[in-house]
Amino acid sequence: MIINQKSSRNITIPRKNSRKQRIGVVVSNKMNKTIIVSETKKVKHKYYGKSILKKKKYMVHDEENISKNGDKVKIMETKPISKNKCWRLISVLDKIG
Repeated sequence: MIINQKSSRNITIPRKNSRKQRIGVVVSNKMNKTIIVSETKKVKHKYYGKSILKKKKYMVHDEENISKNGDKVKIMETKPISKNKCWRLISVLDKIG
């Protein structure tokens, strides 16, 4: 015998943080509080199956100007800071020099 029970409690499920995170290398740090990070991905070609390297550049907000060229950094998506900047620096993973 199966009894259907309805509960009147409201259960709230915590929303998962859906911000994207990327790891890349600093290409330029010539601007004040802004760095350019390059991310490379290895992708297979749909038809030929050959591996291709794809690069993408992000303009990242670096509040304290702590990163230098060649550093490996972790960045996170955020609300738009300027026309082209919608990423911010989380941490520097590998320092160069």
